[in-house]
Amino acid sequence: MEFRQNTVVKEGKASILFPSANEVFYNPVQEFNRDLTCAVITEFARDLLVQRGVKVVVPGEKERVVVSLSEEAEQTDGQKDQADGQTDEPALTATVGEKCERGLRVLEGLAASGLRSVRFALEVPGLQSVTANDFSTKAAALISRNARYNGVDHLLQASCQDASMLMYEKRGKKERYDVIDLDPYGSPATFLDAAVQAVADGGLLCITCTDMAVMAGNSGETCYSKYGSVSIKAKYCHEMALRIILHSLDQRAAVYQRYIHPLLSVSVDFYIRVFVRVFTGQATVKNSASKQALIYNCVGCGSFHLQRMGRRTSNGKNMKYSAATGPPVGPDCGHCGQRHQMGGPIWAEPIHDSAFVQKVLSAVSGNPTRFGTSKRIEGVLSMVTEELEDVPLYYTVDQLSSTVHCNTPPLLQFRSALLHAGHRVSLSHACKNAIKTDAPPAVIWDVMRCWEKSNPVKREKLSQTSPAFKILSTEPSLDACFSVRDDANPQSRKRHLTRFQENPQAFWGPKARAKAGGGISTDLQDKRKKFQNKRKTPITDSSQLKNFPCKKFRQVG
Repeated sequence: MEFRQNTVVKEGKASILFPSANEVFYNPVQEFNRDLTCAVITEFARDLLVQRGVKVVVPGEKERVVVSLSEEAEQTDGQKDQADGQTDEPALTATVGEKCERGLRVLEGLAASGLRSVRFALEVPGLQSVTANDFSTKAAALISRNARYNGVDHLLQASCQDASMLMYEKRGKKERYDVIDLDPYGSPATFLDAAVQAVADGGLLCITCTDMAVMAGNSGETCYSKYGSVSIKAKYCHEMALRIILHSLDQRAAVYQRYIHPLLSVSVDFYIRVFVRVFTGQATVKNSASKQALIYNCVGCGSFHLQRMGRRTSNGKNMKYSAATGPPVGPDCGHCGQRHQMGGPIWAEPIHDSAFVQKVLSAVSGNPTRFGTSKRIEGVLSMVTEELEDVPLYYTVDQLSSTVHCNTPPLLQFRSALLHAGHRVSLSHACKNAIKTDAPPAVIWDVMRCWEKSNPVKREKLSQTSPAFKILSTEPSLDACFSVRDDANPQSRKRHLTRFQENPQAFWGPKARAKAGGGISTDLQDKRKKFQNKRKTPITDSSQLKNFPCKKFRQVG
């Protein structure tokens, strides 16, 4: 009888009760975020629990073959005896919905309705406990009801505390959480210090940022106050945002002699999401400065250079640390003569662990009915595995052609030209027209000069002080070849995988902030109605919002 007068929202294996449509925060577009998180935590649990003698069992997943037949045939008698001895000892198995005494302790710090936590309890095997916390008493009560409604109250406990204080209370080594998930409305900055202390050694942090206007360069000073990094407006702003939050996490962890290892970092829709492991190690923390870099970005042509904050060199068994030398550029850009702006520092190391991402990708593609957004997860992760790990940031083909005022070269031809020139190149999951390459800016502009020769612009219309005039006045030092190569088209593109979000519905971006008392603010809805009345025609498509006056409502980037 308790559950009759409620709206029921179904997602994944969970059915969530809502007293009314606007009572507690819920955004259906974030299903991809929740699906991906379940997939990542499952693989994290698989890797971690095998060390504790526990085997993870996922419904619908085929049995994984650990040893190939050729390897098994080459085993020595001693190895076979050892393997036989291992199989004699029964291994514990962990299934979904069951409490595992050796399993993971999970905290969702900002749980709202508890949907994410309920899905963890129903879909992720190998859990000892899930704590779903929210500062709102209405939300905490709803979490308890949803736990009982879904039959997971033996695994899931509701908590009504300030998220930071809860994490600070769990800083002791025996009390730390194996997984901490923070998905706030806006910035997670105020929770990061507590999170890096409350996660276990080798534990997993899952962090979402939706304050993309700040992180993408609209307010560099605000970004610095929150994350210790100055954001700048540039085409690579979405990857820069990922590297800003990773820099902030590593910097805060280093205070406590801890460091991060990113497993997966994605920029999707209107937010970014990072999955990082946190380890303790005083010696490794010394590498932190050399993992960060400043950005020198040309305001004219968009060329950029990175300057590492520190330098480390190997001296036999020891590592020598010293200050970095720089800057890598002069006061003016050598290509267009315009000034440089400086941003950062940002994380300059790889933002993904390719081996781990491949495990998640294999698990999702091998069990496609597990998640509602499996196709998109497969597409995004396929692109991630194709990205150049050691090349931070990217250019976009349309930006390059716009700079010199010429026709945009086809993506495959431009990629082929860089490959013919002996450089590596990849796409980026963060932007459709992105080009990640180890080619220096001089080579990139040479390729554009060669393209312009076959697609000439009207030089007489160019201002002599413009970047286009300066760039095109220099003869290219290489003869670019634009014939399309086979390896210029990556597999994710050849297979036409779902790599980027299509608008699922009108007004699909960030929803309104929850009220302190537990309801949803109607401020944006009121503005929407006022805007509709002013237009005298209903808004049916998000493309009509490009001139909408409220920045919070528009999709950023």
